[in-house]
Amino acid sequence: MGERGPTTDLMAWNADSTRMPYRMHSQYLRQLFLDNDLAEDRFMVEGKPVALTDIRVPIFAVGTVSDHVAPWHSTYKINFQTDTEVTYLLTTGGHNAGIVSEPGHAGRSFQVMARKADDHYRDPQTFLAQAPRKDGSWWPEWVGWLAARSGAAVAPPPTGAAASGYAPRGDAPGSYVFED
Repeated sequence: MGERGPTTDLMAWNADSTRMPYRMHSQYLRQLFLDNDLAEDRFMVEGKPVALTDIRVPIFAVGTVSDHVAPWHSTYKINFQTDTEVTYLLTTGGHNAGIVSEPGHAGRSFQVMARKADDHYRDPQTFLAQAPRKDGSWWPEWVGWLAARSGAAVAPPPTGAAASGYAPRGDAPGSYVFED
């Protein structure tokens, strides 16, 4: 009837524009997606190649069942390309819906399994057969993974007048928003 419906999670996700400078965004798309330089040991940082085998910290990788941009069989290769612990999670949905799958979202499920650094490689079909299926959003799984590898919570730094020594001049968002 010509009226916009309420914003959904996917509409908000799609409306969030890229917050990267042009050169960085171009490099990101060309070198990491089109040319696959990181996976092929050609991605350079300050003139030196970055190798996935140099990663020594645990990795939590997420793939989505019907992703058309990064098919899950392709993202699953992180298990083959690294020498560190990898927790791989495969969630239902596609490129956007699978990631924007907040807790409480009905109809979502995922499979997750970890590979220790010295474990043998498991192919994608073995992963599908062995990884337990869990109902719900994958986000709590990720939060738990992070918590298990994090130290104690720290208080955030002071903000506003406490941090700067200056009192606020007015309420947010600021009077400039209303100027012509």
